[in-house]
Amino acid sequence: MLSIKNLNKTYPNGTQALSNVNLEINKGMFGLLGPNGAGKSTLMRTIATLQLADSGSIAFNGIDVFSQPEELRQVLGYLPQDFGVYPKVSAEMMLNHIAKIKGIQHSGERKSYVADLLNKVNLYKFRKRNLGDYSGGMRQRFGIAQALIGNPKLIIVDEPTAGLDPLERNRFHNLLSELGEDAVVILSTHVVDDVINLCTNMAVFNDGQVLVQGHPLELSNSLNGKVFRKSIQKEEIAAYEESHTVLSSYLRSGNLHVNVYADTHPGEGFEVINNTLEDFYFYSINQKMAQTV
Repeated sequence: MLSIKNLNKTYPNGTQALSNVNLEINKGMFGLLGPNGAGKSTLMRTIATLQLADSGSIAFNGIDVFSQPEELRQVLGYLPQDFGVYPKVSAEMMLNHIAKIKGIQHSGERKSYVADLLNKVNLYKFRKRNLGDYSGGMRQRFGIAQALIGNPKLIIVDEPTAGLDPLERNRFHNLLSELGEDAVVILSTHVVDDVINLCTNMAVFNDGQVLVQGHPLELSNSLNGKVFRKSIQKEEIAAYEESHTVLSSYLRSGNLHVNVYADTHPGEGFEVINNTLEDFYFYSINQKMAQTV
C-alpha cells in the first residue's frame, strides 16, 4: 500500500503545488485525474523521490520515502510525462544497459530478460531500430519497458497516452492493465477515458488538492438524475453560465449543447441524460472553483 499523509509543497516563486494531500492506494490501477497544471506531476515526482515536500509523509510497504529514498527506488518504476532518449542507440542496447545498472550482471540472463521485456511491450521486432526513429507510441512503450526493469512493485506513469493515436492508446491500455495485477500502478492523466478504461479506484485532483476519491462508477452514479442537456444558440452560452451550473458545452452535429447540474429539473428544453465520469469530473472541478470565488 502507498500511504500519503498531509503532503504540502510550495515552490520558491510562491506557487503552492501540493496542499494537504492525503491518499491511500492499494494494489491495482489508480487514476489521478486532473487538468494540466493541477499539480499532478509535482505529486508524481515527489513520490518518485525526485524532490522533497515541505511537510507530510509518504510510505510504501513499510518504506519511508523521504528517509529511505534508495530503498524506494529499488522497487519503483517511473515513466515521467517527458523523458529523453539517446536517438542513436537501439532499444535493445539501451535496455541492456539499464538492466546491467539495475543489477542483472550475467550477459545471457540479461539478454533473455531484455527480450522478454521487448516482447511484453510489442517492440521486439523493432529492437535494433534507433530510439530516435521510434513513433510516439513506440517511444511510450519503450518508456514502460525501462520502467519495468527489476519487476517494480510501485509503478508511476505520468500522462502516458498524451499524443497517441487511438490504436496506440488501446495497446497502451492493455499493457497497463496487465501491470496492475501485481503492483500499485498510479496513472496520472487529464484524459477521462484512460481512467474509465483502466482504473478501479481514482481521485480528482486540482489546485494541488484531492477533491474526491473513490470508484469511478460509484462517483459517476452519484450524479444520476442530476445532469441535464439542452441545445442552445452560441450567443446564449454566457447567460446559461450565469444562471446554471454548466458542466460542459460542446458541439454535436454543428449544434451547441450544454450539460448542467441541477437538483431539480432546470426548465424548458432540458432533458435528463445518463451522466458519465466526465460529467462528474467537471462537477468536481466546478464545485472547487465555486468555493474559491
